[in-house]
Formats: sequence, C-alpha cells, structure tokens
Amino acid sequence: MGALIDISQVLHPALPGWPGEPGFGLRRHATIEPGCPVNTAEITLSTHAGTHADAPLHYDAAGLDSAASALDPYIGACVVLDVRQCGAEVTPDDVDWAAIDARRVLFRTYERFPHDTWDASSKAIAAEVIERLAGLGAVLIGTDSASLDPQDSKSMDAHHAVRRHDMRILEGLVLEHVAPGRYELIALPLRIAGADASPVRAVLRALP
Repeated sequence: MGALIDISQVLHPALPGWPGEPGFGLRRHATIEPGCPVNTAEITLSTHAGTHADAPLHYDAAGLDSAASALDPYIGACVVLDVRQCGAEVTPDDVDWAAIDARRVLFRTYERFPHDTWDASSKAIAAEVIERLAGLGAVLIGTDSASLDPQDSKSMDAHHAVRRHDMRILEGLVLEHVAPGRYELIALPLRIAGADASPVRAVLRALP
C-alpha cells in the first residue's frame, strides 16, 4: 500500500474563513491536574471550515444533509489535474480531458496554497466543466479553492450544475505538494444531522 498524502488544512484559531462565517475556536474544558485525569475541549467552527465536503443541503433546500449523504463518492480512485494556468475560472480549455480516468476529479489551481490569508479571488470552476465531467460519469469534483463558484456569486452556477447530476463536492483541498496523476481518495464527511457541509480529513494514496 502506498503512503498516505494528507491534503487537509490544519484547523486552528487563525484559520482564514469565509467572510461572515464563524471562525474556528478551541476552548479547554477539562485539564489534567490533581483530581482530573484527562484533557477535554469544545470546538466552534463553520460547517465550511478548512477542507470540507458540501452536502446537497448547502445549495438545495430539499437536499440531503451530511448525515444522510452516501459515503461512496468520497472513497475511491481519483485523478488530480494541474490547472494553474487558468484565468479567473477553470474552463473546458484548461482541462486535460485525456488524463481523466477516474470518477473523482480534483483540481489544483494554486501554486502555493494560502494557508494564512483569505483569498477573495480564488479560482472558480465553470459550470461547463462540471457538465462535461458529469458526461464522463464523474461522481465528485474537488478543488483547492474555497468554493466552486466565485465568492460574490448569487447564481451559484457551478454548485447547481453539480446538483443537476447529483455529484458531490470537496473544497479547500491542499494540493500544492501533490503531483498530477491517479490516486485513491479518502475524504469522509462527518455524520452531522442537519448540516449543510462537514469538515473532512482528506487523504490520497498513490495508485499503480
């Protein structure tokens, strides 16, 4: 078995987050000391904190929540594509379609991932790309950007293209240390009832 490659952001109090959403916080609840044998803590965070999986409920009022979402799309063969040459969004002309030999497709748009700052101009994915991926049988699309759509989008074209084809979404992946190619993806959302998204621990393993 190949070594695991962690493609998740580290959750910490200074984590950049979507404007208006709650930041990440960790508060110690119990501390190891005389009379207490353990450390425990409580956390506060947005459902879209760091590396996360959008549940259909995020962009569809009647969509499934994280708890009800099937896990199959989040585990299995995937392909990582380097599209750093794209403009403000990834268009069909930016994609090496011949390299897609898996039903999960992850896009690298950053030269260096913005670990410490919020990027309001992160690269979107054109709805036409998602439609074409759906035609190839894709079940999941992932990106190192904070969202498939531009930050100021009100129409959410990319998300609704995903909705039409019942695909799944991973956002905020860290792919700066990952070469293009074929991998096994494991990125499971938490089973949170009523949640429109869930942070994930996303990892890749190289495949032959």
